Amino acid sequence: MKSVETITAKIYLGLKEGYTNKIHTINEVKNLLQDYVDETSFCVTITPTTFIYKNGRENGAIIGLINYPRFPKTKKEIKQRAEEIANLCKDKYKQKRVSIEYQNKTIMLE
Repeated sequence: MKSVETITAKIYLGLKEGYTNKIHTINEVKNLLQDYVDETSFCVTITPTTFIYKNGRENGAIIGLINYPRFPKTKKEIKQRAEEIANLCKDKYKQKRVSIEYQNKTIMLE
């Protein structure tokens, strides 16, 4: 058995491009992140979700990162990867905001 310090990050990404009617798909996110993890030898999870807010809703994705015991990382490395992935998705899908939830705080990239 191998254990490491628990370090997690969840990136919350909407799939509606800005304030337009263009909607991206979860498969587009999977393809983008497959390329990312292939290049960086990293691993993420992708979970489809729906954001429900006043007078609307939007499909989205939750991108998860953990400190995997087989290839342990520091808090700094997990945070750096989370912010890199969030910015990549924010730019690619023309999002106004993307949130990252850590164990002790949540940040929003604008």
